Amino acid sequence: MRYLDPKADLTFKKVFGEHPDLIKSLLNALLPFETPEEEINEIEYLTPELAPETPLKKNSIVDVRCRDKRGRQFIVEMQMLWSSAFMQRVLFNASKAYVRQLDGKEKYELLQPVYSLSLVNEVFAPDIEDFYHDYRIVQIQHTDRIIEGLRFIFVELPKFTPHTYSEKKMYVLWLRYLTEINGKTREIPQELLDNPEIKKAVTLLEESAFSDAQLLGYDDFWDAVRVEQTLVSDALQKGKQEGIQEGMKQGMKQGMKQGMKQGMKQGERNKEVQIAKKLKAMGMETTLIIQATGLTADEIAAL
Repeated sequence: MRYLDPKADLTFKKVFGEHPDLIKSLLNALLPFETPEEEINEIEYLTPELAPETPLKKNSIVDVRCRDKRGRQFIVEMQMLWSSAFMQRVLFNASKAYVRQLDGKEKYELLQPVYSLSLVNEVFAPDIEDFYHDYRIVQIQHTDRIIEGLRFIFVELPKFTPHTYSEKKMYVLWLRYLTEINGKTREIPQELLDNPEIKKAVTLLEESAFSDAQLLGYDDFWDAVRVEQTLVSDALQKGKQEGIQEGMKQGMKQGMKQGMKQGMKQGERNKEVQIAKKLKAMGMETTLIIQATGLTADEIAAL
């Protein structure tokens, strides 16, 4: 049996954008709900396109957008390559979903939270050990003071490693599903198949479940990812080389400037030494030679 990678655009949207029970399970597993009452019971899909209110404003499309019975909205995105603009895009999309809950006649009290879950297939915070990043709007001096409404979760998939393979928590199972299955997978670990929801999600990845046209699109997706990775890598390498060249240029310029400065300083000293020698030979007092040349008494005595 050949399986497709669940992180690809085609498969991710098929698994989590067409099966409410699976997206509900994923969200309950990965979102930071603190009590069972906060967990999602039922969910409905919303259009993934956040169309602008006017043609002049920016349109945006997310991978999956849905809402539970309480009115809370959930935006889920699978991001293959990290860029500095991605976090701003996430903020933009979540903010748009939040403010568009109300029309002009409704009260602000009716606004419900928007959760954004971003699964990132690159390491974007190498200086932080954790793979799970939870962002909220907090008071700087008193972080227990929170403005509710928007919450952003970023998961660095390459950093994830389960503590033990016997662990059955759903967040571990879902992250193993996303990180351990790819186009080279031929056998699925039994621990994943033992869970009904994960097993269903695995079945949806079977190559035989896709048409030839879909498989062609799947291959095109990975080609596009590889091209983008190459462009990013080339841009980074070019930037690095340009930085080195500029550094060398600046270093040589600074070195020449420093060298000239040192040379002029040494020349002035040599001139003062020669003057001091002549004045000393003429029998001038040391105190006067010091005033004339700036040399110390010890330096004059050594001449």
